[in-house]
Amino acid sequence: MAITDWPELERPREKLLAQGASSLSDAELLAIFLRTGIKGTSAVDLARDLLNRFDGLRPLLESSQEEFCEAPGLGPAKYAQLQAVLEMSRRHLMAALQRGELMGSPEAVRHYLIAQMRHHQQEVFACLFLDNKHRVIRFEPMFYGTIDAASVYPREVVKRALSLNAAAVIFSHNHPSGVAEPSLADKQITKRLVDGLQLVDIRVLDHMIVGDPDVISFAEQGLL
Repeated sequence: MAITDWPELERPREKLLAQGASSLSDAELLAIFLRTGIKGTSAVDLARDLLNRFDGLRPLLESSQEEFCEAPGLGPAKYAQLQAVLEMSRRHLMAALQRGELMGSPEAVRHYLIAQMRHHQQEVFACLFLDNKHRVIRFEPMFYGTIDAASVYPREVVKRALSLNAAAVIFSHNHPSGVAEPSLADKQITKRLVDGLQLVDIRVLDHMIVGDPDVISFAEQGLL
């Protein structure tokens, strides 16, 4: 049966408009993104097949272009569309951070860093540079490493912070293993960064480690 033959409030698009996006299942949300199915398969049934193929929505969203385009009903155009949707989501989260004082929105910071950092397969170290009212100047990935570690150079962080006229900074890096617990090396490099930035009167407000699904805050753990 085609989706157009379903009762109106069971159709994903109509259900979303009547009850809100949160009322939809993963398959229904994906069906709206797909818009159409393939011969003999509705958009919702295709969405269910894709979720089974990728073992869930998140692996599908984080799949490579090659993996994505190999699936029935998908292709380069849909992949480009998906990447645009994901980037709009990240920019929306950044806009939410930029509307007010950052430290009044710890959950917004977490959500933004998860969106930016969690999908990387190697370790990435990034800085969220802030002005003297703790408003966002820029988010910038600075160092890339192997799956185990990234080489972080305090001098480069200090230079970049000064060039942006930052008054404060929040560090973030991901643990591709999924375990967010800070290592001894994480603690050591954080201390070196704090010491270096103190010399130029730039405050380190936090260092957040993005795991899966947890985010560990150095500030909350009393490690700063």
